[in-house]
Amino acid sequence: MKRGLVLLAGLMAATAALAGPRVELVTNMGTLEVELNDTAAPATVANFLRYVDDGSYDGSIFHRLIPGFVVQGGGFDTDYKNLPTYSPVVNESNNGLDNQTGTIAMARTQDPNSATRQFYINLNDNQSLNGGRKVGYTVFGKVTAGDEVLAKMAKVDTGMNMQLRARDVPEQDIVLQQVRRLNNSQASH
Repeated sequence: MKRGLVLLAGLMAATAALAGPRVELVTNMGTLEVELNDTAAPATVANFLRYVDDGSYDGSIFHRLIPGFVVQGGGFDTDYKNLPTYSPVVNESNNGLDNQTGTIAMARTQDPNSATRQFYINLNDNQSLNGGRKVGYTVFGKVTAGDEVLAKMAKVDTGMNMQLRARDVPEQDIVLQQVRRLNNSQASH
């Protein structure tokens, strides 16, 4: 029995060691935790963590919300001004991770290798965003806590925003107040 417990403890420690970096997204609607997959999307995770570590996601907004599809943010401040970016990251959409409910992925333009700082969280299984015969959108992690926060976000009314010249803009600001890395002891399971 004792040997089985030691084996189980060792297995649990090894599993924890394999877990990717964890990030906490504190919003004005609640807190989300995401686990990043730096094995499947190493360049994308490194890119995302660069913005986390420099603090530039703090005070940014989710500027696009389509219930049943995605909530997108990280690129604008609360005055809808573009935030500075680093160089674009190479597209890693054919990494075996799909745009499923609760996954986090990089937003980009028509150019597959144009992703910089904007990301989105899938509010549904969005197979049309996956790679395959065409280049998709890079999934690089998943929400591990805060599903109720995503549900609350999805209920915010949206409309046309003349400043952004875009539809589907939340009429109530959804602000990323703080985005920070978590160590394993801080992550909730």
